[in-house]
Amino acid sequence: MIELRTYNSVAKFLHWTIGLGILFMIALGWYMGTIPRGDPMKFTYFQLHKSVGITILLLALFRLAWRFTHAAPALPDHMAGWEKLLARLVVYVFYVLMIAVPFIGWATVSSSPRNIPTLLYGIVPWPHLPILPDLENKKEVSELFGQIHGYLAYSILGFLVLHIGGALKHHFIEKDDVLTGMTPSFLNNFLNRLRRQK
Repeated sequence: MIELRTYNSVAKFLHWTIGLGILFMIALGWYMGTIPRGDPMKFTYFQLHKSVGITILLLALFRLAWRFTHAAPALPDHMAGWEKLLARLVVYVFYVLMIAVPFIGWATVSSSPRNIPTLLYGIVPWPHLPILPDLENKKEVSELFGQIHGYLAYSILGFLVLHIGGALKHHFIEKDDVLTGMTPSFLNNFLNRLRRQK
């Protein structure tokens, strides 16, 4: 068995909170596209989408700062060089997407000709990005940002599949502690028992 390599509790909290938030946002974004334009709930869901998106952006920035000041556990020694490179590349792309997707969503709202204010969770006013509300070609700019936002959201879903697949491969095939190093401790016994049954 490879030596246990575990993240601290703050890193685990940020990892799972942001990850679950991203999955929720992808599902909510898809569902919002099915709501008819005149439905009054559409506004409510859009406000929730913006609120969770800004929360993910702030948490991702905090997570990036935390990563700069707290080293991640080393990858297992049995991993080939190209596997370690790929693992690091996926992590770096995730950091970019975790920040870029909500930021571009914010830019979409900020440049929208509708100029709808954002209230985080119906309570906290959130400003538009500077300059964007004053553009002359707001409609075109907002639509472009919206398209980029959608494409990046789909790409983050693809990287999530790679990330989850890699974690499961480590746990059930490589039988190392990469997955349990990031899961809450109360799940680790269950995951290890599940691995022994395979």
